[in-house]
Amino acid sequence: MDIKPVQRKITKKIWVGDVPVGGGSPISVQSMTNTETLDVSATVNQINELEEAGADIVRVSVPSMEAAEAFKCIKEQSNIPLVSDIHFDYKIALQVIKYGVDCVRLNPGNIGNEKKIKEVIAAASDLDVPIRIGVNAGSLEKDLQKKYGEPNADALVESAMRHVNILLDNNYDNFKLSIKSSDIFMAIESYEKISELIEQPLHLGITESGSLKTGTVKSSIGLGSLLMQGIGDTIRVSLASDPVDEVNVAWEMLKSLKIRSRGVKIVACPSCSRQNFQVIKTVNNLENNLSHLKEEVTLAVIGCYVNGPGESKVADVGVTGASPKHLIYLNGKPAYKVETNELENALIKEVTKIAEQKRNTILKQ
Repeated sequence: MDIKPVQRKITKKIWVGDVPVGGGSPISVQSMTNTETLDVSATVNQINELEEAGADIVRVSVPSMEAAEAFKCIKEQSNIPLVSDIHFDYKIALQVIKYGVDCVRLNPGNIGNEKKIKEVIAAASDLDVPIRIGVNAGSLEKDLQKKYGEPNADALVESAMRHVNILLDNNYDNFKLSIKSSDIFMAIESYEKISELIEQPLHLGITESGSLKTGTVKSSIGLGSLLMQGIGDTIRVSLASDPVDEVNVAWEMLKSLKIRSRGVKIVACPSCSRQNFQVIKTVNNLENNLSHLKEEVTLAVIGCYVNGPGESKVADVGVTGASPKHLIYLNGKPAYKVETNELENALIKEVTKIAEQKRNTILKQ
């Protein structure tokens, strides 16, 4: 069956450090540190963990001038592009731009008079630092709350265009924009509408989406809907959880939509009384033991012969449960049989071997 890939809307390309955003570039994965920014060591360690998990860009909150000084040290010790999160105080923005930030997240309409706005734009322009406009339903301007009665997509878009026009009126178009809500329908409608109004790249997110479980569901529905329409150039899955979870969920989302690939993709049956080994336990163990691999490898773990052969034939590595032994497939073809106590180790060995082959092929290119 021919499956058409997602046709993405082509937006203006900007650069966050060495990561391209927009213009048909790969959709980048973002997260945000939740450490105290003044704790430089803890923040750098978390940034490194996020980079290892697959984050392309990391955002750091910079709420004070003291935090800006800490950010300088954090930036010096980090390899990944960093975005500073700033509200209201334009002097903090000027300081982090001076210290080499890769992108500044602020709303130009919230940082004071025109003179202050022009100073930030000039500093960002001189060092080619992009700005991320971040509109949020939870912090909508008072006059828009009064005008619309309550947050809705039109209110969010009007707020967003206020900030956009400030930048464009100052001949500055090196920016991206997010327009978030914790309500899925409002977020989707807002992104759809703003996508028709600007050519700058869009940062997707469902804000304050909840815990690991509920936030994953809400983000997958909301962001998945937009991504399938070709809307979005960079994403952050906002979870009340370990930031590494945000990165993992984002990657699973992109892999499921065949937009980007990273690591082992496991196809597994939900298990039933036909299973010839404990599928759920096996899959959980395999996920833990293979999570360090970055190369794209597909693994099919099926407990019986109903769907096992079909799924295994389209995977790099597969297993079909049987009795007394299980059949291992390699590159879509039956290879050998193993007993249950040998199954996990055999699959780990075969997946690791293919990952190493792919890694070596890339290095030779």
